[in-house]
Amino acid sequence: MSTNAHVIFLKRPGAEGIPADDNFGFEKFPYPASPDTGEVLIKTLYLSVDPALRCRMNEDTGVHYVTPWEIGKEVDGFMGVGQVVQSADPGFSPGDIVESQAGWPWVAFFKRKQEEQNPLRKVDTALLGGNLTLPLTVLGLIGLTAYLGIKEKGGISAGQNQTLVVSGAAGACGSIAGQLGRLEGCARVVGICGSKEKCLFLTEELGFDAAINYKTENVKERLATLCPEGVDVYFDNVGGEISDTVISQMNKNSNVILCGQIAVYNKDLPYPPPIPERIENRIKEMSINR
Repeated sequence: MSTNAHVIFLKRPGAEGIPADDNFGFEKFPYPASPDTGEVLIKTLYLSVDPALRCRMNEDTGVHYVTPWEIGKEVDGFMGVGQVVQSADPGFSPGDIVESQAGWPWVAFFKRKQEEQNPLRKVDTALLGGNLTLPLTVLGLIGLTAYLGIKEKGGISAGQNQTLVVSGAAGACGSIAGQLGRLEGCARVVGICGSKEKCLFLTEELGFDAAINYKTENVKERLATLCPEGVDVYFDNVGGEISDTVISQMNKNSNVILCGQIAVYNKDLPYPPPIPERIENRIKEMSINR
């Protein structure tokens, strides 16, 4: 094998803020040399392409823990799964499946040393049932995000007849959050998503009580029908108008779990983005925790 390939970041989105193909490039370059002492040579098998990566296309991501991509430089994401090709680290052997939860480069083959802050971990494939992508979803950063959000910010108490609403509910994080909310004790779980197929997925496979297709249904009216006693917990993946609608129907001392704001990622706004005055007043009036 004589060549390698990677994705590079060419330019930031234009005035409209919409990502386009020409923001990125694909380049071939020489295959890596054999690893030096302490290094492993890895073949990328799977990459995690996350909504939050849109923020890295901006000059300022809005948060201290995620850095912007540099123009002309190789793109790196959050999570990845790969296979060890060669190893000069006694902790790894050729054929090992490995994963990392941050800083995985978008490159076919790369060398890496073990790092304390961002460790490379061997994957026990026997525990995955052959599904090597699980470390990128429920067993990785996405699953941890949903778990901590529900457990630490949800304020869920079994037996309290609480209603949970999840936006972006058919996505990786939202689908896990809804199931965890049910397990924690929510009496009713309602998801908001963007297609009939996704709605059926939520209700027929994941155990959601109901789902709203925001593209074809009136979210405000459907929420009032499906959540007649109001909303107690809102797992917010989208922000924007949908979130304003949900918050307007939340109960006193309820909880908003701010996970993502994909509806406004293409706009030139700080993070978290400002919310309308009427919604801010609603939050204060109802003592909603956010």
